[in-house]
Amino acid sequence: MVVFLVILLIIFCVALGLFVLIQNPKGGGLATGGAGSNMFGVQRTGDVLEKGTWVLLALIVVGSLALTTVGKSSNGQMSGGTSKIDQMVDKTPAASPLGVPSGQQQPAQTAPAAKDTTKK
Repeated sequence: MVVFLVILLIIFCVALGLFVLIQNPKGGGLATGGAGSNMFGVQRTGDVLEKGTWVLLALIVVGSLALTTVGKSSNGQMSGGTSKIDQMVDKTPAASPLGVPSGQQQPAQTAPAAKDTTKK
């Protein structure tokens, strides 16, 4: 399911990129094919491409949220099992925050000797 959502999200992103590249910033867009082949008109083409851009943007947002939900429901296991990286991390011993190897005990710290505070 996750692979399907990722592929669908990639298709939506490529389509959105194409929709944005097709649009003409002056409003011409696809309607500049010639005088006889102007079947949409400048305003109508702009509306279709603009609505298509918004629809694809909404689909990308919904697809991203769906992918996140499906990924979290499978406890972060995208491929159905544990990855090699997860297995390697589990085998690595945790480092001590004090720099002492985990097999040895930490030496007891002694309090510093009291200084003579009497005036001479």
